[in-house]
Amino acid sequence: MAITAKMVKELREKTGAGMMDCKKALQESDGDMESAINYLREKGMSKAAKKADRIAAEGATYIEEDGNTAVLLEVNCETDFVTKNEQFQQLLSEIGKHILKQQPENLEQVLTQKLHGDGDTVEAYINSAVAKIGEKISLRRFTLQNKTDNDAFGAYLHMGGRIGVLSVLEGTKEQDVAKDISMHVAAVNPRYISRDAVSEEEVNQEREVLKTQALNEGKPENIVEKMVEGRLGKYFEEICLLEQNFVKDPDQKVKKYVADKGATVKTFVRYEVGEGMEKREENFAEEVMNQIKE
Repeated sequence: MAITAKMVKELREKTGAGMMDCKKALQESDGDMESAINYLREKGMSKAAKKADRIAAEGATYIEEDGNTAVLLEVNCETDFVTKNEQFQQLLSEIGKHILKQQPENLEQVLTQKLHGDGDTVEAYINSAVAKIGEKISLRRFTLQNKTDNDAFGAYLHMGGRIGVLSVLEGTKEQDVAKDISMHVAAVNPRYISRDAVSEEEVNQEREVLKTQALNEGKPENIVEKMVEGRLGKYFEEICLLEQNFVKDPDQKVKKYVADKGATVKTFVRYEVGEGMEKREENFAEEVMNQIKE
C-alpha cells in the first residue's frame, strides 16, 4: 500500500513520534494505522510520545568547533538534572558534530537528516534518548559560524551551558581575546555590535521617547536637543557591544580593548536556555516527586 504524507501526518499527530519513524511504522504495517501505533509502542516511541506535550524549558547550550567552522546550539529538557546526564551530554556532542558536517540550513532539515549516513534520523535519535532518559528533549535552535585562518572563534559556556556565546573576531588568531568578548556578551547581553547596526527607525523612536521625557521633566526646549543626544549616547552604551565598558576592565570600552589587539568583532550570537519559553510552575519538592513517579 502506498504511504501518503497525509497518513504520516495523522500518525505523527496521534503518537508524537518522529516523521521518519511514522513513515517506517506505516510501511511495516502496510498502511494500517492501529498496527502502526502498536509498532511504535513496541519500538519504545510511545514513551517519547507521552512526553510530547510536556514543557521542556530547561536544558543546555553547547558549542562544537572544527577548523574554521563552529556551531552554537540549544537542546531543551524538562529538568536541570538531566543536563548533567552522560547520555544528554553525548547527545549534545553528536548533534553538534552532525551539524558541522552536514551544514543544514534550518531546524527542519537537520531533524530529517541521517545522523550517521545510513542510520536513524536526528529526530529519531533524539526520540530514542527521550525513551532512555525519561524526559521530553528537543533541539530548539542552532547557529553556524565560519571564519578564516586569520580569525578567531570566541567560545564560552556559562554555568555549564546555561548561557552560550559564540563570537568571531577578525584580525586576530588569539582565541583568548575572542573568548573575553564572548564572556562580556554573556554577562552584559548587548543586542548589537555597534551603533551602525541599530536601525534608523529604532534610533528615531528612542529619540522621540527621550525628547518627551525631557519635556515632561520641565526642561527648557532650547536645551532639550542636547539632553536627548546625551541620553541617546547612554542608550547606545546599553545595547551596543563596542560602546560598553569592558567587564574585565571597566575603565575602557570594549572597542578600545578590541582595537588594541588589532582586531574587529565580526559577529556574535548569544543563547540563554529557555529564553522566551513557557516555564513550569513547580517547586523543587514537586520536581523530585515527579522524578520518583517516573
